[in-house]
Amino acid sequence: MPPLLSHSSSSLSLLRPFLPVRFPFYPPPFVKSQFCPLSPPAHLFKPSLSRHVSTSSFPSSRGSSSSVSMESSSPEPTVSLDSVTQDLKNQTLGPDDVSKAKLKLEDLNWDHSFVRALPGDPRADTIPRQVMHACYTKVLPSAEVENPELVAWSDSVADLFDLDPKEFERPDFPLLFSGASPLVGALPYAQCYGGHQFGMWAGQLGDGRAITLGEVVNSKSERWELQLKGSGRTPYSRFADGLAVLRSSIREFLCSEAMHCLGIPTTRALSLVTTGKYVTRDMFYDGNAKEEPGAIVCRVAPSFLRFGSYQIHASRGKEDLEIVRALADYAIRHHFPHIENMNKSESLSFSTGDEDHSVVDLTSNKYAAWTVEIAERTASMIASWQGVGFTHGVMNTDNMSILGLTIDYGPFGFLDAFDPSFTPNTTDLPGRRYSFANQPDIGLWNIAQFTATLSTAKLINDKEADYAMERYGNKFMDEYQAMMTRKLGLPKYNKQLINKLLNNMAVDKVDYTNFFRLLSNVKADPKIPEDELLVPLKAVLLDIGQERKEAWISWAQSYVHELAASGISDEQRKAQMNSVNPKYVLRNYLCQTAIDAAEQGDYTEVRRLLKLMKRPYDEQPGMEKYARLPPAWAYRPGVCMLSCSS
Repeated sequence: MPPLLSHSSSSLSLLRPFLPVRFPFYPPPFVKSQFCPLSPPAHLFKPSLSRHVSTSSFPSSRGSSSSVSMESSSPEPTVSLDSVTQDLKNQTLGPDDVSKAKLKLEDLNWDHSFVRALPGDPRADTIPRQVMHACYTKVLPSAEVENPELVAWSDSVADLFDLDPKEFERPDFPLLFSGASPLVGALPYAQCYGGHQFGMWAGQLGDGRAITLGEVVNSKSERWELQLKGSGRTPYSRFADGLAVLRSSIREFLCSEAMHCLGIPTTRALSLVTTGKYVTRDMFYDGNAKEEPGAIVCRVAPSFLRFGSYQIHASRGKEDLEIVRALADYAIRHHFPHIENMNKSESLSFSTGDEDHSVVDLTSNKYAAWTVEIAERTASMIASWQGVGFTHGVMNTDNMSILGLTIDYGPFGFLDAFDPSFTPNTTDLPGRRYSFANQPDIGLWNIAQFTATLSTAKLINDKEADYAMERYGNKFMDEYQAMMTRKLGLPKYNKQLINKLLNNMAVDKVDYTNFFRLLSNVKADPKIPEDELLVPLKAVLLDIGQERKEAWISWAQSYVHELAASGISDEQRKAQMNSVNPKYVLRNYLCQTAIDAAEQGDYTEVRRLLKLMKRPYDEQPGMEKYARLPPAWAYRPGVCMLSCSS
């Protein structure tokens, strides 16, 4: 069993001081794309040792208040129509200007680096068992299928690996992406990994119902792994059937794409198909099992490697420690190549702050640099969850991506009424380990388990492990403060003002998404009469008594005073705030409405939600009902509270 929190600075108290109630957030830098008007770069992350890289190489953050121009004081030149025409004639198309070829499924550029580079299981059967000394088992999809249907698909995900969107129209597409028919070039396998579940070491887990088809390399040499979730048994299925139901598959498909368009690092979803068969599920583990329609999601990511991918081998003794090193080398070579190419001239050396004045030199140990980057990516990801009120629900170490991606959408939920102790997972209710407010601390705990694994394999020492955890805390706090400032439209971070706001929201159970969206309507005018200060927020400050009203007026006065000092116009601030405060999030009741219709064979609402969530920061006239507070029925079990059964 891997050691728990073995390093001196791994105490969860690292993040305690930053707020009396902890709920930070951070969307990362954004660039525009045709699919999500304000979305992150297509390939997720650039090299993340960001505090040592010139920020001029990165896109401006969403909602930043200014831009820098080297020639801002120069007068605009006079441009004639003739000169523009001549310039166009003189230009030639470079390779980046030519539209990249769109491929048929048969023409995809498959690669199987994971299978080539790492040890595999000599057996190919699906009998549940302990798979020793191997990173994967070759298995074929085996879910029973009868007249499968394509429910939903993502053109933008197809574009990631140059797939022609017309391929979705193929009559055999549902057969291919249910696993009933083999894809040309694929080499299916299930990954072996372990993990801590609810803080306890669970041993071998693995892909119990997800089968990777292989990796597709696109025209930019980017690597994308395709995986069918719900496609049948593997050796890691234990006592389960390896299948998935339409209910959970709709949630995973929609949330993968919604999170991407919110600007949050995430795995993606290419397609959702029904199997035409029914699956028996006991949603709440209460003995009331029922049959539900089966379905399969095709998930897409550069890699599905998790913290648990490394933990399982470190837990099995000295014989498997070389597998930990091989997995680390594989990940660095294919997904962190900038770390492989580091050299001493980059001067990535840092004092640990210890009494012995020791130094951590990241250029002398690529594994230490890699660990630090994983810690920082994880911090950014979790901070971005807090920004939109997202609660993952099952932050086990087997659900933590080494790429800092949101992975494994189970009983997730977006906050409605603000409650820091909110958990969408009925299994988590007794201790609320994975509640909204606990997510930052759990992220640190998980990083501690990961660094302990690498220390066991002698890839990093204790000081390097401690330093990675320190960087997690620093990264999280830096991004929290910057984004909270933008979320409120403030000229600078004001801890006291923000603390008071969040405490007020918690007391009055204010709707998280709608409050921050409406906050942009507050005017920076200190002369506004007291009885008018809360008018822009009246739609979210419901049923508050006089005492609470006075508390909100007091806060609003302080807030308006801060805004007035900024010198930014109301219009400019509103635009900036609306670019970081979404109008639409994938609330659980919206998912449930789409699920109810889909289970009757009507997929219209699933597709409508997918379209809506592509532009979460836009007003989208005519779609306002999707931003409303949840109806009363949304609070019944199974809508806002879910179990892990799917």
